[in-house]
Amino acid sequence: MNYFSSDFKLGILGGGQLGKMLLTETRKFDIQTYVLDSSKEAPCQFGATKFFLGSLMDYDTVYQFGKMVDVLTIEIENVNLNALDALETEGLKVYPSPKTLRMIQNKGRQKDFYVENGIPTSAHQRFTGLNDLKQSLEKDELEFPFVWKCAQFGYDGNGVKIVRSTLDLIDLPEVECIAEQMVPFKNELAVIVSRSVSGEIKTYPVVEMEFHPEANQVEYVICPARISEVVAEKAQKVALQVSEAFNHVGLLAVEMFQTENDEILVNEVAPRPHNSGHYSIEASYTSQFEQHIRAILDLPLGNTNSKVAGIMVNLVGAEGFSGPVVYENIEKIMAIEGVTPHIYGKRETRPFRKMGHVTIVNENMTEARKIAEEVKNSIRVISVQ
Repeated sequence: MNYFSSDFKLGILGGGQLGKMLLTETRKFDIQTYVLDSSKEAPCQFGATKFFLGSLMDYDTVYQFGKMVDVLTIEIENVNLNALDALETEGLKVYPSPKTLRMIQNKGRQKDFYVENGIPTSAHQRFTGLNDLKQSLEKDELEFPFVWKCAQFGYDGNGVKIVRSTLDLIDLPEVECIAEQMVPFKNELAVIVSRSVSGEIKTYPVVEMEFHPEANQVEYVICPARISEVVAEKAQKVALQVSEAFNHVGLLAVEMFQTENDEILVNEVAPRPHNSGHYSIEASYTSQFEQHIRAILDLPLGNTNSKVAGIMVNLVGAEGFSGPVVYENIEKIMAIEGVTPHIYGKRETRPFRKMGHVTIVNENMTEARKIAEEVKNSIRVISVQ
């Protein structure tokens, strides 16, 4: 099939910043794109060939959208899977498949999948709701502390909480959830695996993630991770094991813990471009977004090696600010060599909302990390007062 400068149409479910960055690559290759999103303010509204407004969870909306395109992909997991099942049965190429998404969409099912497939992960228990979890505590079947996660619809640190006592349960919602055993760890790592339709597989280097302690969002992504070769090889091996088990098409971001004993435990996965791969736009020979397009269209996968050390700094809304966004001191950071800001196109900011990211590239990792700290301390995402 001729994808380039042709009548071929690629459909993308979700019009957020990940979709926006995918569109940079489709525009480079002159591939037509149709995007569906529920928000008229979605970042993809300007970059797509055609933008459609509608619910990603509504069967008819997703089904009818899928009938207009030749290949369908996602930039968010929370989509109507029954519609994708019907479209795939009728012959539409859907990547990742609804079967893969069904295993990942529910975190309880995802954790069970790791256990069933011999993939190392922390111990967990599943609960139908908060009352079910409380009963388990009363029967001493569950012990403090543990990590509470809602089974579905959590994102960017939402739907995750460390529970150390019954007081931490007060504001939690009555939804299906899991309780994970707390893991003492040295580092949080991630590996992005790309797998094409015909089965070609490549991995990106292991990255290290530093999280905001309150918002549970990634603050820094560091590539390459500051770990030994032995640990890096373990992480790559586990990521490939996970990829093989899911048998996905496209990208799979595998988030992992490096324990105090240097074991690797899988935390969770995302079957799409991921925050941990944003550094690749400037630092890699092939960005994760181009690689996803290559994989789902069964084109040769690109070189995943890094040209230079890369660090990504997330830009999130500052606490105490809501309203029309202002990027304070952005000119200051743009004056620093090797610094590239990415603004996602969200006009309204609020505390901890993802508004953009900044990539720092440098031949020297120590220098890159130093500049990243300067960037983090300089730029603020605030609102007009």
